[in-house]
Amino acid sequence: MIDPTIRRDMQASVHYFGHNPSAWSQRIPVCVLAGVAFAIAAYMSLYQWRLIPGVWDPVFGKQTLDVLDSEVAGQMHNWFRAPDAAIGALAYLGDVIFGLAGSTRRWQYRPWMVVLFGIDVIPLGIVSSVLIFMQGWVVGAWCFPCLITAVISLTLVYFAYDEVWASLLYLREHWRRTGSGAEVWKAFWGYPSDAAEESAQAIVTGRSLAGAGSLKPVTLGQE
Repeated sequence: MIDPTIRRDMQASVHYFGHNPSAWSQRIPVCVLAGVAFAIAAYMSLYQWRLIPGVWDPVFGKQTLDVLDSEVAGQMHNWFRAPDAAIGALAYLGDVIFGLAGSTRRWQYRPWMVVLFGIDVIPLGIVSSVLIFMQGWVVGAWCFPCLITAVISLTLVYFAYDEVWASLLYLREHWRRTGSGAEVWKAFWGYPSDAAEESAQAIVTGRSLAGAGSLKPVTLGQE
């Protein structure tokens, strides 16, 4: 049964997180941090394009230029036809755009947007952070602005995780209810239906109306 109060509540908390993962209080920090990382990455890309003479690093000094001019950075430039810092700047800009898009209940109404946001933030952020932290051993030099962006990337993962998980829980519950890939596909793209609303309310209340077990977030190796 659909609860009209929950249906109208755009700030409804997801039971297992204790808050609304699509709330602006969750997304504004993402946008601010991603904006800072975008500015830093764009600044470094200007050097890699030789539009400015250098990059200021108050900690490692000229080592930053060694990193930005390294063979690894040159190889990535050859692969992607753009400096690696510019690619990072583009990814962070995507974080800002996706963070600002959609309503405060987009985990239900726009799962596709949340999933794209998660792909931009989580796997790309983790991979880029690992690569940056490895630079001291691979390149033999450190880049303080790069390390700042790596820390920001990991912080963004922390802020983005719960919203992505809420959308995946919602789609999983809808699959359990309908057993239809077509219905799940419609829900993924935000097509409304009573069944989709019931699935979402199961996520909000913490009760699986399909009687298919707990909706509690799982850990690796568990179902």
